[in-house]
Amino acid sequence: MADDKISENIEEYLEVLYRNGSNKEQVSTTTFSNDLGIAPGSVTQMLKKLEDLGYINYTPYRGASLTDEGMQIAQKITRKHRILEKFLLEVLKVKEENVHDQACEMEHTLSDEAERALCNMLQHPDLCPDDNIIPACNFDFDSCQQCFSVKDFDNIINRQFNLLSISELNPDTIGTISFIRGNDELLDSILEVGIAIGNNIHYYNTDGDEYLVNIENEEYSLPSEMANNIFVRV
Repeated sequence: MADDKISENIEEYLEVLYRNGSNKEQVSTTTFSNDLGIAPGSVTQMLKKLEDLGYINYTPYRGASLTDEGMQIAQKITRKHRILEKFLLEVLKVKEENVHDQACEMEHTLSDEAERALCNMLQHPDLCPDDNIIPACNFDFDSCQQCFSVKDFDNIINRQFNLLSISELNPDTIGTISFIRGNDELLDSILEVGIAIGNNIHYYNTDGDEYLVNIENEEYSLPSEMANNIFVRV
């Protein structure tokens, strides 16, 4: 996937789709119009173009949802944006009201290597300043520790499938746990309750701040800190 050739305009549309319907939910043309400040007619034209490119599934008068390829691009640019927001606010101390616009200007030029370095410096964060999930990277590792132990960036392999955190899933979703991130304390807590890479998972719904799941025929009520950092292939 040569996402370096994708225009900023297209990336912005895909970001809206990910932000409003990350689990392949349909997003209405009105949502695009409101989020991007664009006339509905222009939105419709772009959605047809994105469908032709294979990035979305579009149904006139109902809305659009991401394809697997569109999801991969949307997650990657959204991840860069949200990591930049955290860096700008917490490290560079940019004024909070300016953080979003500044991240929008920088996200399209941030290299994968620079993104990985920022993620390392920020200790693999799970939430941006607005408490939105920072998507998992697309590098083919089981954990952040495994990623950061590799010194030769050029030999890092990209993952061939998309991931969503448990807290991003639609109710009644089935998948496989494929990536777990977090500091040593969080990883130890997840391991202690018996959750591991390769486990089959059935996510039911939320109950307050808890996420109700069945993992390998065991019932769990996971706090948001765990649900934000356990990623599922669906």
